[in-house]
Amino acid sequence: MKVASSDANMSKVGDCLIWIVVGLSFWGILVAITGELALPGGNFFNLLVLYVVALVAGFMANFIGLPPLLGSLVVGILFSSVPVINVVGHNIDTYWSSALRNIALVIILIRAGLGLDPVALKKLSCTVIRLAFLPCLIEATTMGIVSTFFLGLPWSWGFMLGFIVAAVSPAVVVPSLLKLSEQGYGVDQGIPTLIIAAASIDDVLAITGFSVLLGLTFAEGSLIWTILKGPVEILLGIIYGIFFGLLCWFVPYKEKRNRAVYKFIIVFCLGALGMFGSHKVGLESSGPIAVLAFAFVAGLGWRRPGKEDPDVGVYYRFVWKIFQPMLFALIGTEIDVAAIDPDTIGWGLLAVVISLSFRILTSFVVVMGAAFTIWERLFIAIAWLPKATVQAAIGSQALDYVRLHNGEDEDIIRGEKIVTIAVMVILVTAPLGAAAIKLTGPRFLAKKLPNLSLMSDPEATV
Repeated sequence: MKVASSDANMSKVGDCLIWIVVGLSFWGILVAITGELALPGGNFFNLLVLYVVALVAGFMANFIGLPPLLGSLVVGILFSSVPVINVVGHNIDTYWSSALRNIALVIILIRAGLGLDPVALKKLSCTVIRLAFLPCLIEATTMGIVSTFFLGLPWSWGFMLGFIVAAVSPAVVVPSLLKLSEQGYGVDQGIPTLIIAAASIDDVLAITGFSVLLGLTFAEGSLIWTILKGPVEILLGIIYGIFFGLLCWFVPYKEKRNRAVYKFIIVFCLGALGMFGSHKVGLESSGPIAVLAFAFVAGLGWRRPGKEDPDVGVYYRFVWKIFQPMLFALIGTEIDVAAIDPDTIGWGLLAVVISLSFRILTSFVVVMGAAFTIWERLFIAIAWLPKATVQAAIGSQALDYVRLHNGEDEDIIRGEKIVTIAVMVILVTAPLGAAAIKLTGPRFLAKKLPNLSLMSDPEATV
């Protein structure tokens, strides 16, 4: 036992040394290439410091039983709010911050698209569709209406906030459900499968709704173009996704060695092209739709016999673990605690409580016809509380757009309000939701021997 413990400690020390060497080498490369930008006070130095500290904070949060993303988020807030160290958050270039968050969003959308399994969805089609669409739409609508009156936002901004808040977080939900599933809770009833499958569609719906409203809010030109811009951008995004998704059915060719690696590279490059290319041509809201449609169509082809490469999902899970600390830390740097209007926090929190109440009630009602007990239905409603991933990815999109296009001060204030609410939602619902799932699962769900066959790749969702 002592030998095993000693070996484990040596392994941890060895891992730390590896990352120290890699980190210092990477910093040295940046200094050699970019000069002052990678030295203290430079943009790349600030990003590197933020990432390293966010990574450590994530490990610490996980060690005490909290979602790692919370540690990264708090680090971002501290680096933007605490005197002396706030120079790190304030001196990060907004263009680089926006670009990195968009890369993280591309990864999220690709995982969501690849994770939509039509066979699994067909088996639970009615219940999944009801659970994915109705609670999301009800919460988004409620938040849109309430925030318009409470926060003084225009209708389009209010409903943008509604779709931001409405998305659940598989980054919190999936690990929690996996633990329950490993213990045998809810497996016979297919509850983990149901919630995870619906979560993917829920996030797709929320991101799509937000993207359409973002395009309509900042539409310029004639009234006709303003009306047609949303549908046109959706159509163009779908066309992009179908065309390049079908292309991925044939490349890389079947006999190619290391095919999964090439699939990973091709999907990421085409997904990033769809996202950043749409921004370049002024069709911002078509980007997320293009990436989702592309990943879904590509995934359909890769599920055919002889085309399966499960390692693609493994690679994207690994890349997401790398980008997750940066995403949450960067969204945290948008918050300067001293500059927050207390009314925004107070009224925003009330709006979130009201909209979440409607979501819980709707979730409880929509699964009534699925042969679940009242306690199982209550657990399903509770499991949809955590918010994090999508809020961090798209919470600052409107603010980024206004800044990059030199928008009016009033729009910047509105964008800052939305970011504040998005961060507040993460801080409140992520730990509460994770704790609620952990506490209510063993009490509300029936138990059987562990059986994970129902969940072939649960983390293929966002």
